[in-house]
Amino acid sequence: VLPERLQRREAERQQGVERQRQKKEAQVVKEEQSEFFVATFAQEREAVEALLAAGPLEEAAARLQGLQKLLTESVRFLAPYEVRQGQEAVARLQGSLAARRQQLQPKKKFAFRALKKEAAPGSEPRPAEPAQPAVATPDPGHGPAEGEPGGPPLCGFSGAEGGELELGPAELLQRDVVLSELRGCRVRLRGNANTLRVRDCQHCTVLCGPVSTSVLVDGCSSCLLVVACQQLRTHRTRDSRFYVQVTSRAVIEDCTKVSFAPYTWNYPGIERDFESSGLDRNRNNWNLVDDFDWLAADKPSPNWSVIPEQERISCWD
Repeated sequence: VLPERLQRREAERQQGVERQRQKKEAQVVKEEQSEFFVATFAQEREAVEALLAAGPLEEAAARLQGLQKLLTESVRFLAPYEVRQGQEAVARLQGSLAARRQQLQPKKKFAFRALKKEAAPGSEPRPAEPAQPAVATPDPGHGPAEGEPGGPPLCGFSGAEGGELELGPAELLQRDVVLSELRGCRVRLRGNANTLRVRDCQHCTVLCGPVSTSVLVDGCSSCLLVVACQQLRTHRTRDSRFYVQVTSRAVIEDCTKVSFAPYTWNYPGIERDFESSGLDRNRNNWNLVDDFDWLAADKPSPNWSVIPEQERISCWD
């Protein structure tokens, strides 16, 4: 009979061998899954590119949404660089789809405008009409953000200051929305957009309903953003808070002092918008954030944090 100490040592050795075996098997499965993903993703990407070139755009949009879903469901076993490559590929295709949709839109017909009549002598001048926030237009000083179509955006606001801006379900339905160069604005987007780009905004609050695919936040500071989406990417952003419903892992790059909490906005009709978007309300990775500037696996990134529960906002009206 072996002494108890030797029996214990042998049991520990066998447990170590079993752990190594399980680890090796898990690694093999992970590599097989990764290889399957790479092959399938490449095949689907080529199909979407072909449809964008010559096929029906609605079919291209549906295949692109399936490609995004494949990436989202594969994040758990992919390496960070594979996730990044997939996200960039999807973003490029989304930009191409938006550009193709814009090309196929019917052009406005030319029409003569009536000349403005001068006021009759002695009559009171008509009061000036209130200024409207500008619809988003491209800034000649900046190139398009990553994943953003090169032409003028189809929907959104640009250059407003201190305004209350709002778009509803009919205006947003599966549209590509751009918010750019806003200052001190409060934006409400009630409805289901296809993509959302928030670029070069400061001291703004953005409340957004469910977005079918991706949200890109680039070059913003001191903002509060409430978004629901499949994919959230944040670049060159600081001192900002995010309340998110995201089905994949959020990505930050070149960001400082950004913090996260679960999505808490609510409005009449939001359940219908979630159903239209295809997002899974029961899946939210709001606290799983990949920082591409932080490579240390054993230490958390200092660039992002979780908003303490006692500081979270639950009522937005």
